[in-house]
Amino acid sequence: MNKRELGESGLTVSAIGYGCMGLNFGYGTALPREDAVALIRAAHERGVTFFDTAEVYGPYTNEELVGEALQAVRDEAVIATKFGFNIVDGKMTGLNSRPAQIRAVCEASLKRLRTDRIDLFYQHRVDPDVPIEEVAGAVKELIAEGKVKHFGLSEPGAATVRRAHAVQKVSALQNEYSLWTRGPETNGILAACAELGIGLVPYSPLGKGFLTGAMNKDTALNENDFRRTLPRFTPEAMAANMALVELLKSIAARHNATPAQVALAWLLAQKPWIAPIPGTTKLHRLEENLGAANLLLTPADLAEIETASAKIQIEGERYPAHLMATVGR
Repeated sequence: MNKRELGESGLTVSAIGYGCMGLNFGYGTALPREDAVALIRAAHERGVTFFDTAEVYGPYTNEELVGEALQAVRDEAVIATKFGFNIVDGKMTGLNSRPAQIRAVCEASLKRLRTDRIDLFYQHRVDPDVPIEEVAGAVKELIAEGKVKHFGLSEPGAATVRRAHAVQKVSALQNEYSLWTRGPETNGILAACAELGIGLVPYSPLGKGFLTGAMNKDTALNENDFRRTLPRFTPEAMAANMALVELLKSIAARHNATPAQVALAWLLAQKPWIAPIPGTTKLHRLEENLGAANLLLTPADLAEIETASAKIQIEGERYPAHLMATVGR
């Protein structure tokens, strides 16, 4: 597996990481614990060194899976987790990035992850009630104590990134970025990363499964699958957005590849400091995703993708309005 440095952070990760959320959270079904642990270990055995989780996934149980799976190879893995929510009786009850909460989450996450340090600690969503300078200062203290190695932000606005970075160097941003979610190109996030030497970790790089070509307007989603709440996953939106999948299929056919591999290879081709974190619950999909690291799209491929995708109007927002309000702050 090729390696990449996240900006100028000194944090080196596998070019393709592994987003662990879906193993037991978000999609309505959970793998048996032993199967989830085995899949994380399979990813590591195939060269993945970058694993992403969060306290709110489960809550808590996703971190426990990652901790169990990686304990024996801890020094070979980069573990990222996140703080920023209140969790009461197993439910998210709003944002909370007060310094005391950050410290409490860190201590609890360390125990669940069976480790003495968190390699990359993200604020999961910007909390408008806590100045970002206080958040960065709290993480700076944890870094000084050796409990955290690097500071990250998820879905911030570019101005917030700059304010945080002035207090504690930001190593990585985790924002949604893919061929059907290209906001970072126009909202200042890619520009801020380039200017400040910050890495970008795109989540949902396969469009929450849609860009793999495995879904269509007739796909029935589990009643507990969070995609049922997303405007982009109505049957009408999926039918309209299939044009993007067809584009990926046409490029993939030339390379004896899959649409998912083209989608990931496209991301890798954008900047050398981008490291996407696709998730999956299937070993063959894991291997397919990792194969994208060896797929080199030609300048002609990239130009064709750019020209053709510009003509495709993506139908539906990526989140409902109340969740859209929490991004870009």
